[in-house]
Amino acid sequence: MTMHNPPHPGEFIRVVYLEPFNISARVVAKNLDVSASTFNRVISGKSGISPEMALRLSKALGRSPESWLTMQDHYNLWQAKQNTNLDNVHHMEFVST
Repeated sequence: MTMHNPPHPGEFIRVVYLEPFNISARVVAKNLDVSASTFNRVISGKSGISPEMALRLSKALGRSPESWLTMQDHYNLWQAKQNTNLDNVHHMEFVST
């Protein structure tokens, strides 16, 4: 199922975890055992969720590591669909003989 303009995982973290519970990014970064600047890049959408970060988020916030990576993949694919010109890409037929 394709989402329409899925949020960046950092936006999801901000909206679901930080804002409702009034938790600072610095506190979450400490619990993730990453620098505040690293976590701020994620929640600002400047960095994506790596497999390592997915493991950290899973342990600290919940959800499976796979769900964090899937959220990042959906965001990345949607962005690519908006910005990639495929006009000069052609379908190839593979016929076995």
